Amino acid sequence: MKAFLMFRERNFAASAPLPENAATVIKDLELETLFAAMAGDDPFVLDIVRRAVLSSLETAEEIVYRQEILSDCLNHAAVVRELYAIAVQALERQKQVWGWASLRKSPEGMLNWSRQVLEIFFELLKRLRTLAERHAGQFRSEGLTRLMTLLVSELDDSFLAEVAHHLEGLALREQMAMSAKLGCSNEGVEYVLRQLPLKRKWWQRLQAWQAGTLRKEPPSYTYQIPDRDENGARALGELRGRGLARVASALGQATEHLESFLTMLRRELAFYIGCLNLRERLPGRGTGLCLPEPLPMASNALTARKLHDVSLSLKLQEDVVANDVSADQKALILITGANRGGKSTFLRSVGQAQLMMQCGMPVCAESFHANVCSGLFTHYKKEEDASMQSGKLDEELGRMSSIVDQVRARGLVLCNESFGSTNEREGSEIGRQVVTALLEQGIKVLYVTHMYELAHGFWAKRMRSALFLRAQRLPDGERTFRIEEGQPLETSFAQDLYRRIFHSKPGEPVS
Repeated sequence: MKAFLMFRERNFAASAPLPENAATVIKDLELETLFAAMAGDDPFVLDIVRRAVLSSLETAEEIVYRQEILSDCLNHAAVVRELYAIAVQALERQKQVWGWASLRKSPEGMLNWSRQVLEIFFELLKRLRTLAERHAGQFRSEGLTRLMTLLVSELDDSFLAEVAHHLEGLALREQMAMSAKLGCSNEGVEYVLRQLPLKRKWWQRLQAWQAGTLRKEPPSYTYQIPDRDENGARALGELRGRGLARVASALGQATEHLESFLTMLRRELAFYIGCLNLRERLPGRGTGLCLPEPLPMASNALTARKLHDVSLSLKLQEDVVANDVSADQKALILITGANRGGKSTFLRSVGQAQLMMQCGMPVCAESFHANVCSGLFTHYKKEEDASMQSGKLDEELGRMSSIVDQVRARGLVLCNESFGSTNEREGSEIGRQVVTALLEQGIKVLYVTHMYELAHGFWAKRMRSALFLRAQRLPDGERTFRIEEGQPLETSFAQDLYRRIFHSKPGEPVS
C-alpha cells in the first residue's frame, strides 16, 4: 500500500540530500522561524517540513496536486490530525515491543516479535478503516480520495478476519506440529509448520460414532528427550527453528510491509500537519494566507497582493505591513530607496513566498502568482570574516561564484546589498556585470542595493524586462515600509537615521 500524498505516482524521499545552498537560504530568508511554527513540539514534523520546503517542485502540476490535498486538509483538519495520530501511535507502540535485534535473528524470536507488532498494528488498522469509512465522502482531492478508498478496500472485513485468525493460530504454545520429507542421505527437508488438529470433545466423538463417521486415529510414536540430554535438546531446537523459518519469514515481511506503509503515511501527513499548525499560529489564524497560482517555468511571472514576511508576522504575532508587486514579464527587479525602509523585508517575503508556493504550501498574501523556478539562491551581505582569511569582497565574490556554478536557466537569485563592501564605482561595475550575465542565461534577479550608479545604469537602459521599486519615504522622513514603483534616487536618506538617533531637527546640519 502507498500513501501518495506528496506526489501522484511516487513516495516522498525523506532521505534525499538537501540542496547545497540550503543552510544559506534558511539563514537569509529566516526560515527557521517558519519551520518552528509549523513543527510545534514535534521534531519529526520539523524534519519533514524543512525537507519539503527546501526540496522545491519544478512543475505546476505537481504543486497543484499538493494544493488540492492541502485544501482538503484545511477543510477537515480534525480528520487529518486523527489519521496522523493513529500512524504515530502505531509506530511508537511498536518501539515498545520487547525483542532485541539478536533475538530476532532466530525464527522463533522473529515470529514472536512480528506477531506482537502485528497485534498492535491490527487494532490501529481497524481504527484507520473505520475513520476512512466514516469520512471518505468528504474529501475531493485525488490524493486523499485515493487513500481513503485504499484503506476501505484493502482493510475490509475479510482481510481483518483472516489476520485475526492467523494471529490466533501463530500464538506459539508448548505443542506444535510440523511435517518434513526425507532428502538425500535420509536428511530431513521441506519442513512445514502445520496447524494442530483440534481435539474433539467427548460428545462430539459420541455423535461421530452414532453417525458412523468416527475414524480411528493413526498411530503415533513419541520420543521424550531425557532431562540432561543437551545435544538432544539442541537438535530439537534446530528442528523447531526449521519448521518456523518459513512462517517467521512471511510474518516478518508482512510486518515490514505494514510498518513501511504507516511510516510513509506519517511522513507524508507530517507536511500537511505542519501547514495546519502554521495557520493556527499566524495572527488571525491564517486569514492572511492564500493558495498561490503556480505558472509554468517559461512564463516569467510574479504578481502579489498584500504580500508580507511570514517570519516577521510569527515573531511579532501581529499584522505587518504588506506590499503589492506587479512584475509579470520582468527578469530584473531593482529595489532602492531609504535606509531601513523595508527593502530587505520585502525581498525576504518574495523569497519565502516562492519557496512556499513551490512545495505546495499556502503563501502569506491576499493573492500570489509566479512562475516555477529551477532553483532559488540568495546572496546577502555578511559580517566581516572573523578568521581574517579573506576580505569581505573576496568572500562575496566567492559566494557568487558558487551560485553561478549551481544556478540553471529559469532560476531565481535574490541579492541584498551585494558587492557593497567596496567603493561604489567598483561595486556597481561588478554588480552590473554579474546581473547582466545572469539575465543573459535566463535567470531572474531581484536586487536590493544602495548603489545609485548600479541602479541608475540599468534605469538609463530603459529595459522593458526591468522593474524599479523604491522604499516609500514620507516628506517628514517617516518610513512606511511600503515598496512602490519609482526611479532610483541618488540618496538613501541616511540623514533621517542620523537625526532620529541624535535628535537633531530637519534643516539642521548633520555635521
